[in-house]
Amino acid sequence: MNTLDGFTLRALFDLASAAVLAGGLFFMVVGALGVVRLPDAYNRIHAASICVTLGLSAMLLAACFHLGAAPIIMKSIITVTFIFVATPIGSHMLAKAAHDTHQPQWAKTLSDEFAEDKARFGWADPAPADGDAAAEPHAA
Repeated sequence: MNTLDGFTLRALFDLASAAVLAGGLFFMVVGALGVVRLPDAYNRIHAASICVTLGLSAMLLAACFHLGAAPIIMKSIITVTFIFVATPIGSHMLAKAAHDTHQPQWAKTLSDEFAEDKARFGWADPAPADGDAAAEPHAA
């Protein structure tokens, strides 16, 4: 039987889809606000990565609940796996590039462990190109 006291299984899946979609939308909106409102590049990168990882994953899960076809579910699983692998790597690369170009940090940042590691191990900053002022710290 496909009913639950007059409440069909399809309606249950649609409600679950709407709830998960609303959760994904929440993460996307909060992430977008974070990109606009946070004080420095490092915090903005973090907000954008959370926005993509959680928001898009929830939206794909909602599509799985709503459509329910096996090919769509498999493609969603593959896409979510790619998102969970690629987004942190991309965020890390962006943060490292921001650090290497001396992007200013928020004044209330407690520590810069990457700079401490560079000093401890003697890692040099990348050499600036001719006429490039990127090696000079930007004014906060």
